[in-house]
Amino acid sequence: MEEFEIPEAIREHPESPKKLGFSLPLLAGGVVFLGIVGFILVSLLLPTEKPSPTAVTPPANQPESPTNNKPKPDKTQVNLLGHLPYDVAPTSTLAPVTADGSFKMRSVAAQKFQEMQAAAKAEGVNLAIISAFRDLETQEQLFFGVKEQRSQDATKRAEVSAPPGYSEHHTGYALDIGDGNAPATNLETDFAKTAAFRWLEQNALKYSFEMSFPPDNKQGVSYEPWHWRFVGDRDSLETFYKVRN
Repeated sequence: MEEFEIPEAIREHPESPKKLGFSLPLLAGGVVFLGIVGFILVSLLLPTEKPSPTAVTPPANQPESPTNNKPKPDKTQVNLLGHLPYDVAPTSTLAPVTADGSFKMRSVAAQKFQEMQAAAKAEGVNLAIISAFRDLETQEQLFFGVKEQRSQDATKRAEVSAPPGYSEHHTGYALDIGDGNAPATNLETDFAKTAAFRWLEQNALKYSFEMSFPPDNKQGVSYEPWHWRFVGDRDSLETFYKVRN
């Protein structure tokens, strides 16, 4: 058989193929190792993103605000034929407004009215009291008794008088005022033409009195230029202005 002679280049470096076979796996393992180390380093150095708490989505058409979580006050006021309910003032809180004691109001309101009446008198104006505190029995007669006498239905009667339990006169803070020099205008819209009314328009607020039912009032009660109420302390202010749920 003819001998096959090994080329000279291979004869001089018989170990080369063995070295080449060993270096390739080693190189691949190094790459994998470096990749793992790099991933670990990146994981340690980069900040981890913490899951945020579940956000509460506000109702549609409302701004994101803490106040949205607060209950909204109910401004619907309970009324009867346009009149609001009032507690009857305890007898112990009442004081005479007149010398004979026929008219009474809460003591602070009585004192302020007397001061206002004296100031008006000094200017020649006579503020006369027509009515002040009323209990339930008196208001019942004024509402139902007069309603029957005049053959009025309840709605018509409520335009000028409140049902019992719904009159500002129960509070002891309200009163009806007339002009002592023009008694024919008592409890009439013509009272607005008197000197007494003009004086009240200019000075009543100085003594914390205000007209309860001006023209086009929100309660829908007929214009009563003679009906005034005291709002000069916390209790009276809450009585007339606190929202009724």
